[in-house]
Amino acid sequence: MSFTNLTAEAITEFYITGFKGTQNPKAVGCIILIIFLLILLGSSANICIIARDKRLHTPMYFFICTLSVVDIIHSTSSSPTMILVLLADITAISYRSCITQMTVYHLSSVMGKFTISFMAYDRLVAISNPLRYHSILTKTRIVLITVTLLILGCALIAVFTGIADRLPYCRTSLSFVFCDYGSLVRAACVNPDEYFVTLTVISFFILFGPFGFIFISYLMIIFTVLKIAPSEERKKTYSTCLNHLIVVASVFVPPFVSIILTRIGFVLSLTEGNVLIIFSSLGPCLVNPFVYCFRTKEIRRKLFRIIKAVAPQE
Repeated sequence: MSFTNLTAEAITEFYITGFKGTQNPKAVGCIILIIFLLILLGSSANICIIARDKRLHTPMYFFICTLSVVDIIHSTSSSPTMILVLLADITAISYRSCITQMTVYHLSSVMGKFTISFMAYDRLVAISNPLRYHSILTKTRIVLITVTLLILGCALIAVFTGIADRLPYCRTSLSFVFCDYGSLVRAACVNPDEYFVTLTVISFFILFGPFGFIFISYLMIIFTVLKIAPSEERKKTYSTCLNHLIVVASVFVPPFVSIILTRIGFVLSLTEGNVLIIFSSLGPCLVNPFVYCFRTKEIRRKLFRIIKAVAPQE
């Protein structure tokens, strides 16, 4: 496609058109709204329960709490825009709001993957060095790890923000469901393939770096568990790791499916691509809090006690 005849414009706002042609947009909007509210409810419940119970102030629960905060930010960065488009037919978003949405969306996605990867390390330390668990994962080290990951995430996403904010834009229409790097590049008077090289390189690091770290951690966990003689101890260990593995699958399976489909030459339509984006954006945020709410014994018990306390007595 030639871009030589396109002239850059002083864009002040964009229009989200990814839902154009959607059948029953109100129903789709209601579904996204319900999912968004469930994410806020589940994640907030985890945060409140962990924050109020000092017995849960351990590294594992700190990472669960951090993941809940990231899930709230990540879903909030995209869901309100989709809900407004579908339910209120408000498609306009200012240029600066669009850039901010893109930054927050990608940064929270990165921080989610980084957090999940260090949750694997937490499980590795707890299983292989249970007696030294608290001496290895001290509060100081956890804060240092979190700050380091945040700085690294900000540095990576600053590349996207810097590129997107300097692009010469020719179109106000974004054929996606919210603002992200890909949609903004396609709206500019440039050859998008050149700018997707940067996206591919950074995305490769963001995706395969944490996944490789998780994979190695679980290989070490498997070797350690095989040395555990009592079957009851093995079952307890497997149960603890299963929660995390469900979360890992919900986060990493959608992008891997997309990569596999691309490699075998399967081309997704715009609608199919948008569905995959929505699923990969909201799916993990919905799965994460409820996995830890109902599959983590301490949080589940605390939640049921709270529900029992506020429920009307007969």
